[in-house]
Amino acid sequence: MNGLPRLVLALTLITVGAGLLLSQVESMTRAPIAEQRRLETLRALQTVLPDFDNSPDADTVELAFGTDKKGRELKRTFFRGRQGAEISGVAFSVVAPDGYSGNINMMVGVDAGGTVVGLEILTHAETPGLGDKITHDEFKGQFKGKTLEGSDWRVKKDGGDFDQITGATISPRAVVKAVHQGLQFYREHQQDVLTAERLSQ
Repeated sequence: MNGLPRLVLALTLITVGAGLLLSQVESMTRAPIAEQRRLETLRALQTVLPDFDNSPDADTVELAFGTDKKGRELKRTFFRGRQGAEISGVAFSVVAPDGYSGNINMMVGVDAGGTVVGLEILTHAETPGLGDKITHDEFKGQFKGKTLEGSDWRVKKDGGDFDQITGATISPRAVVKAVHQGLQFYREHQQDVLTAERLSQ
């Protein structure tokens, strides 16, 4: 019995020490991780936006677009690119929840009028060699210049304008649907996005 209190004390000290160590590690890595995410966002913005001379990640507008399964409000961030004082384009992220292997996260860029300038796939878990071809320039490039009214937002297999990937129709279908829904949301809130005060300075 005499050894039991010592064992409990030792385990308690080890647990406390491990907790403090993990806390310090998390504190030290928080800033580098945040900076890495910021740089990834900037790279995506440079890919999908028209030319800009501001910092789009510091010129943002946030709008609610629904709730999650727990009833929490979901918000979409719009990044505004500018040439001088004029907005040259807007970028926003969309999620396709119905990819073959789960969520497909994307960044869509449009000019101020709503024409697609670029599409970047941020994260996905699609099948290598099949569904992951959504990341190829040949697939992403077909969205450039597309508008809501001027395109049939379905893959060609379904009668639309967008090429699907042989043997992996589910992934392209999910991307096309999510981009279309994102463009519809932008169109509905276009004036709010273009005229709202900056969320961050």
